[in-house]
Amino acid sequence: MSPKPISVYKLPSDEEMTILFENMNSIAVVGLSPKPYRLSHRVAKHMQKFGFDIIPVRPAVTEILGKKAYKSLQMIALQIDVVNIFRSRKNVAEIIDQCIDRKVKTIWLQEGVVDEESAVKACNANILTIMDKCIYKEYVRLMK
Repeated sequence: MSPKPISVYKLPSDEEMTILFENMNSIAVVGLSPKPYRLSHRVAKHMQKFGFDIIPVRPAVTEILGKKAYKSLQMIALQIDVVNIFRSRKNVAEIIDQCIDRKVKTIWLQEGVVDEESAVKACNANILTIMDKCIYKEYVRLMK
């Protein structure tokens, strides 16, 4: 019997996020800026310092934070535990579709990135989805 589809997004509990942090290793950061003053760069750099493998996803850039940058999620052959989205709402639906195609386990829409319809779609594809929260702030709050 299939689970009943959800129609309203609900943020995962602190317990679910803690379990995620305890079990994740790699974070594909979609929209990771090569500019050190940008929020995406600062957040990814902190998560890298905490020991996570950062996988930059940024067209027209070959390397960020000492790691090979990919043009899209489809080009990554590596294991991805979390896709962290630093893109505007207008890009979210396409990225969510790519995540569903890749069968990623977790999608994290960064603080300020809100797309209720896409979040519901991801949840209905059995993908843990965290929306409008900063992965760095939540990691520090729950794990440090």
